[in-house]
Amino acid sequence: MIRFENVSVTYEDRSGPVLRNLDLTVPEGELVLLVGPSGVGKSTLLGAVSGLVPHFTGGTLTGRVTVDGRDTRTHPPRELADVVGTVGQDPSAHFVTDTVEDELAYGMESLGLAPGVMRRRVEETLDLLGLAELRDRPIATLSGGQRQRVAIGSVLTPHPKVLVLDEPTSALDPSAAEEVLAVLQRLVHDLGTTVLLAEHRLERVVQYADRVILLPEALMGPPAEIMAVSPVHPPVVALGRLAGWEPLPLTVRDARRRSGPLKERLEGLEGSGEPEGPEGPEGPGTTGVTPRPSSGKARGGGPALFRRRRTAAPAPAAPLVDVTGLGVRRGRVEALRRIGLRVEAGETVALMGRNGAGKSTLLSALVGMIAPTSGTVLVAGRVPHTTDPRELIREVGLVPQEPRDLLYADTVAAECAAADTDAGAPPGTCRDLVSGLLLGVADDTHPRDLSEGQRLALALAVVLTGRPPLLLLDEPTRGLDYAAKARLVALLRALAAEGHAIVLATHDVELAAELAHRVVIVADGEVVADGPTAEVVVSSPAFSPQVGKVLAPQHWLTVEQVERALHRASGRAPGGPSSAAAPSSVAGRAPEGTP
Repeated sequence: MIRFENVSVTYEDRSGPVLRNLDLTVPEGELVLLVGPSGVGKSTLLGAVSGLVPHFTGGTLTGRVTVDGRDTRTHPPRELADVVGTVGQDPSAHFVTDTVEDELAYGMESLGLAPGVMRRRVEETLDLLGLAELRDRPIATLSGGQRQRVAIGSVLTPHPKVLVLDEPTSALDPSAAEEVLAVLQRLVHDLGTTVLLAEHRLERVVQYADRVILLPEALMGPPAEIMAVSPVHPPVVALGRLAGWEPLPLTVRDARRRSGPLKERLEGLEGSGEPEGPEGPEGPGTTGVTPRPSSGKARGGGPALFRRRRTAAPAPAAPLVDVTGLGVRRGRVEALRRIGLRVEAGETVALMGRNGAGKSTLLSALVGMIAPTSGTVLVAGRVPHTTDPRELIREVGLVPQEPRDLLYADTVAAECAAADTDAGAPPGTCRDLVSGLLLGVADDTHPRDLSEGQRLALALAVVLTGRPPLLLLDEPTRGLDYAAKARLVALLRALAAEGHAIVLATHDVELAAELAHRVVIVADGEVVADGPTAEVVVSSPAFSPQVGKVLAPQHWLTVEQVERALHRASGRAPGGPSSAAAPSSVAGRAPEGTP
C-alpha cells in the first residue's frame, strides 16, 4: 500500500537529511506505529505519505514514495485526498467550518459524495467517536480532547484507504484514547484501512500495532522485537527489562501474569508510592506521601538556572491557592460546581479527569481569566479576576493547551528577549531555560516552525522567566517525547524544591505518578477524589500508571521506585534481588536517584 524507495528528505536550514535512504514497504490493512526520539523525522515521514512533504513544507525529496500506486512527488495533497486522510499534531489547524457536524461533512462535500451517503457516514462517525452529544456544538467551545476527536472524525468520514495520524491521542484522556484506538483497530480489521501513526505515549498504542518502525534506524518488525532494541519504550517494557522477563511484555495483562515473583521481592520494601518529591518528610505538599529529601541541587541535572539559583520562593502562611465552593457557568453549561482546592507552596498537584470535565476551566479561574459564578478563589491572598494582570502575573503563570497563544515574536531569540524584559530578569534567563528543555533549537527559528512539543517548551520557558510562585500547566507533555518529558520533570522538581506550587491538568498518568504529590480527579465539574497520588491512582483503573496496574495492590507507581527499592534490598542483604541482571531504563533514560 505504501512504498518508500531510497527516500531522503533535506530542508534548507538543516545540515543533513532528516530522512536518509529510507527503503520500506507498509502492507495494506495494518496498523503501523512510528517510534523514535524527537527530531528523527517521524512527522516528515508522515508528511511524505500525505504529499505535504515537499509540496507544502518545502525541502528536497529524493527517491520515490507511492501510496496505492500514486507517486506523491507528482500528486499534490489535493489529488491524494480520496486515498490519504491526515490528522496532524494541532487539530485546530484542520478545521474549516464552525460546528462539529458540518466539519465531519466537509471533506465528503469536497469529494462530491451523495447527500444520503454523507448523512449516514456522519452518523456512524458521531457514534464511533462518542461525539453524538456534541454534533451541534461550535468547535470553538470544545475542549482540546474533544477537538482532537472531531479532527480524527473529519478524516474518517471520506473512508480513505490510508490514515496518517501524528500524535492522535496526545490531548485525550485515557478512556477517550482507548476508544479512538479501538476505532482505528476496527477500521484496520473490518475495512482493511492502512493506519500509519506516530505517537510519543507508547504505553497507549504499542499493543495495538501490527508493526513498529524505529527511526532513524528504519527498522520495521513486530512490536516485541522492536521494543527489545528501541531506546524509547513504555514503562511496562522498562519493568520487563528490569525484572529480566523474556519475551518483553507489551501489555499490562502480560506483565501481571509474570509479576508474582517480583511482587514477592518487593513485599515489605520501603519506597512504594513515593513520588520524586522536592521536600523533606515534613515539607509542605507531602499530603500523606513522604517524598525523598532534596539533595540541595536540581534533580536529574535540571537546567543550570535552577541549579545555581537556590533562593527559595517565600512560603506564605496561608495556602498559596485557596478555592472554596467555586462555581462557574458558561452560558447554559455549569462548568464547575462546588469546587474546593487548597495548594501549599512547594506542592505539586495533578488535576485529572475526562475531556470536558472542567480542568482547564479551573485553571482559567485560578489565573483570573474567568470570574466565578459562585464561591471564592484566592491566589497568594488575591482575588484573581479583580487583580490587575500586571500584578497577578508576578504571582501566577499559566501555560495553556495552545502554546501559540503566548508566542507572538518572529524568532525564538526575540521571544526570549521579550520574556526577560517583561519579567525584569537578567538577559539570557529565558534562553537558558529554553536550552535546558530543547536541544539544538537555533535562535533564529520561527516559533511556528517548531513542533507542538517544542512550542510548548518555549511557552513554558517564557512563563518561567518571571518565576511566579504558582505555576499552572495545561497538558504540559502534549507532543513531548520521553527525553523532553524527563527534562521537564527535572525542571518542575527543581521549582517545587524552591517552594513554587505547581498545578497541572493532564491526561498523562505516567507524569502524574512520577511528579505529583496529590491527584485531584474532576468529573462533570466536581471534585470526586483528592488525595495522595499513590492512594488515588492505584484505586482508579482509568488513571493508574502501568506499573501501578501491574503491581497492584502494592503502591508502586514508577519503574524508578521499583529499581531503587531492589537496589536498597540488595545492599542490605548480599545475594538478594538485584536489577543488575537486566538493562533498565524508563522511556529510554536512566532512572534518577539510582545509587
